[in-house]
Amino acid sequence: AQTDWHGPNPCLTVMPPCMGDADRFSLEALRVIHKQLDDDNDGGIEVNESVEFIREDMKQQQTNKHSNLHREDQHITVEELWKGWKTSEVHNWTTDDIVQWLKESVELPQYERNFRDFRFNGNTLPRLAANEPSFMSGQLKILDQRHKQKLNLKALDAVLFGPPLRPQHNWMKDFVLMVSIVIGMGGCWFAYIQNKSSKVHMSQMMKDLESLQSAEQSLMDLQGRLEKAQEENRTVAVEKQNLEQKMRDEISGAKKESYRLRELRQGAECELSRLKYAEEELVQVRMALKRAEKEMQTEWSIPEALQMWLQLTHEVEVQYYNIKKHSAELQLTVAKEEAEKIKKKRSSVFGTLHVAHGSSLDEVDHKILEAKKSLSEVTACLRERLHRWQQIEKLCGFPLVHNSGLPSLTATLYSDHSWVVMPRVSVPPYPIAGGVDDLDEDTPPIIPQFTCKYGGCHRNANTPVRVVKCVSV
Repeated sequence: AQTDWHGPNPCLTVMPPCMGDADRFSLEALRVIHKQLDDDNDGGIEVNESVEFIREDMKQQQTNKHSNLHREDQHITVEELWKGWKTSEVHNWTTDDIVQWLKESVELPQYERNFRDFRFNGNTLPRLAANEPSFMSGQLKILDQRHKQKLNLKALDAVLFGPPLRPQHNWMKDFVLMVSIVIGMGGCWFAYIQNKSSKVHMSQMMKDLESLQSAEQSLMDLQGRLEKAQEENRTVAVEKQNLEQKMRDEISGAKKESYRLRELRQGAECELSRLKYAEEELVQVRMALKRAEKEMQTEWSIPEALQMWLQLTHEVEVQYYNIKKHSAELQLTVAKEEAEKIKKKRSSVFGTLHVAHGSSLDEVDHKILEAKKSLSEVTACLRERLHRWQQIEKLCGFPLVHNSGLPSLTATLYSDHSWVVMPRVSVPPYPIAGGVDDLDEDTPPIIPQFTCKYGGCHRNANTPVRVVKCVSV
């Protein structure tokens, strides 16, 4: 930078005097810096001017920095600023010190080669602080305006207030960091062990759940077989009706044939002809009677009321079975929901720890075992009931499973006793721990206090009618 000098040479008026061009450039840069701080142009820098410069120009809130500049002097002139600069530590920085300051304090290590090529040292630092455009752009090859501003502020800080303070090494922080690392590694190892054990437990639980699902599938298969058997019973009933109609048609045809033969016999002129017609009529009537006798022998004459009472017994037993089936399905649903919740919790480390330390796995295992037990009981009950009623239908020879329904049977059988109220079976909102026998203790008798007589069957009024129950195997 070229400077026009007026009056005496400023290098000769300061102490210590300038020793070369580097000192002259530094002195000129310090004059520029002094002029920036001297707001009132009285030739000196006061404390309030230093504080204002730190806050507004340097954008720093550490107002105690001005004590490094002023010390005991409250009014700093250019000569005093030059003298303080020549005796400062930063003035004696070497190129290596400047490069270290550039990397650590300024954080612009990409300009290291520029500073080394220029042989930048501590005596050159005021030129950066004075923000000489030709010096930064032309000689140091720094073109980025943000980097220029950052270098200018850091250089002002070093020239006016001394080298930047290096923070002391915090051994306590290192100790806390090491302890945290050890605790973290221990926690990870503990989480790994717990995750591994929980996976084993979950695998066992999934096996139990699969067996539970297979039991449910078996129950659904049995229900399908029951529906198929009911359809077969309906088909048999229709065939029986068709057979009876066919038998009535045959009897009617035989009667018509007998009438025709009788007319022929009555209209015959010859006695032999009448006898022949009579013999034919007799043979046909005998054959029709034999067929009718055979058909009637295969049927067992049973009172219709007994059929209706057995159908009512079957429907009441179905109500109790539906209660037990609904309870088993409810327990299965609860067990599935608990298992799905535990699957979702296992997706996170904290959830795995919570599942491993909590009692939720044991509770889910208990619920799964209870659901399996209930499903086994319902399945056994369904098998026994299906077999028993099929055998009863075979022995009785009339349909029992396929009937008009519980409301219709109740209205028919209790038509003479309007005051009798059949117990209404409701599905409880909670799982039923017992079987059908436990429900009978809380359910009133179906026929209270009256006597029925069907086919010689007498029942005491104090003895309630009991339905046939299925016992869990």
